[in-house]
Amino acid sequence: MEEVEVIHSWSAPRSLSTSLMYSFSQRDDIEVLDEPLYSHFLRVSGFDRPYRDELLSNMESDGNKVVNDFIYGPGKNKYRFCKHISKQRVLGLPEDLLKKGKHFILIRNPLDILPSFDKVVPPSFFELGLAELVSIYNELSELGKPPPVIDAAELQKDPETTLRGLCDDLEIPFQPAMLSWEAGPKPIDGLWAPWWYKNVHKSTCFTEQTKYPQPFPFSLYNLLEQSLPLYNMLRRHVKKKLSLLSSPLPSPNLPVPANEKLLAWVGDEIVTRESAKVSVFDSVVQGGDSVWEGLRVYKSKIFKLEEHLDRMADSAKALAFENIPSRDEIKEAIFKTLVRNGMFDNAHIRLSLTRGKKVTSGMSPAFNLYGCTLIVLAEWKPPVYDNEQGIVLVTATTRRNSPNNLDSKIHHNNLLNNILAKVEGNNANADDAIMLDKDGFVSETNATNIFIVKKGRVLTPHADYCLPGITRATVMDLVVKEQFILEERRISLSEVHTADEVWTTGTMGELSPVVKVDGRTIGNGKVGPITRKLQAVYKKLTEDSGVPIENYWNLEVIENGWCATATNLSLALQIFNRE
Repeated sequence: MEEVEVIHSWSAPRSLSTSLMYSFSQRDDIEVLDEPLYSHFLRVSGFDRPYRDELLSNMESDGNKVVNDFIYGPGKNKYRFCKHISKQRVLGLPEDLLKKGKHFILIRNPLDILPSFDKVVPPSFFELGLAELVSIYNELSELGKPPPVIDAAELQKDPETTLRGLCDDLEIPFQPAMLSWEAGPKPIDGLWAPWWYKNVHKSTCFTEQTKYPQPFPFSLYNLLEQSLPLYNMLRRHVKKKLSLLSSPLPSPNLPVPANEKLLAWVGDEIVTRESAKVSVFDSVVQGGDSVWEGLRVYKSKIFKLEEHLDRMADSAKALAFENIPSRDEIKEAIFKTLVRNGMFDNAHIRLSLTRGKKVTSGMSPAFNLYGCTLIVLAEWKPPVYDNEQGIVLVTATTRRNSPNNLDSKIHHNNLLNNILAKVEGNNANADDAIMLDKDGFVSETNATNIFIVKKGRVLTPHADYCLPGITRATVMDLVVKEQFILEERRISLSEVHTADEVWTTGTMGELSPVVKVDGRTIGNGKVGPITRKLQAVYKKLTEDSGVPIENYWNLEVIENGWCATATNLSLALQIFNRE
């Protein structure tokens, strides 16, 4: 007898855990324990089972003895595999249970677990045990050894690859014998096997689940709604996930890694990045039926906030939205989202207001009976264009929408017209694409307004086909204040090609110099003097103006029996950090 290396499998019931136990039992270097904590669980919890008395009489129920003498006691084999059901980890167990040994987590979609769950016990959130499974994952991660997570669906679809990967993670050699076993009861089965293992006793290997499953019992819908988020939380840690794609795409790198962990406002609550989703019945999904604004945060102030909210209100009214949040409610959502994220500079906000969720799928706004959906997505985001060296544009064949079809003064989310132009720009390896109106005159780019300079005069197209941008209006004011001549008129494409200077304007990119259009160098190919001048005054304006975040933030603080209101931003942040 010598010390053995213990491998712990943690799962919810009905998750192929017994099949996996049979798989490991085929190895020539291992012994297997079937739910060694079960008797302790029944004694401590008081739960009833058809076999409760027999189990308590025949199986050690002292958790300390089970862990110290049976799980971590000496043995004849190199490894010991312990199959655990997560809910059985109850009070009274020693800390060594998690601190020692190697652990992995087996998960299965509750859609597949619940239909067969009530054969022995009625299903419940506790009996399912997914909350405890998440706790086990988190505790092991805090101990510095995050456990591998495998999905039963992967095990069924490709058992050899999944088992090889698991063995690699556990740092044990894979053995081909793990891929099959004999049918029938096994000596390693717990005495509860006659109640639970009838189907698995018919198996000889992992078999792929049927393509089309049985209908879900909707009497268990509430339980499914509670448990699916926990399953999905654990599923994010599975190395290989099943996908409708034949070759699932790898996880991409984010442009700003800090945005991996952020909080967003959706509807009436702040949620994490992975939970920031709208209903499939929402109008933005059903038909792009939504309006939006882009805002930028500079030094604890939101630039041109009131102007953006004015335009959002106008766009929502033009689209006949009903049950719209009040201006104060929208501001409150914006500032709460910024404060919760600690975003007070160099941040961008994508503010969206959809027509809301529908009672059934369809185009008609008559189905929108829940009120509008407000989305506040704040991200760390520097200006998206190269405002020092300049950007390159091409002209798209896609024409800008005419007011005869869809008025660009409505700042809506249905951006297919712009996206098609952007596709052309991407295909030409350009930063953006110029869009012309129906008569062939320049309108704007797919994402920004456009200005040109010729012989000291600053020209920009009429806002007939283009969005009358707020940054555009700001720059037009600055042009006049700096005593340049401003003309708002039709501009032909050849005038752009032969301009002395060109720049674009938008909240995301601010004021971006253009150095080449359709292969023609603009001016001398460098950022021009008027562009530089306006960039400087625009930057000064963003530093000096805007709506301060702290003016809208009141934090009720209750400490030591007294209540105070913190209106100072730094004090509010100190309180958040302390708590």
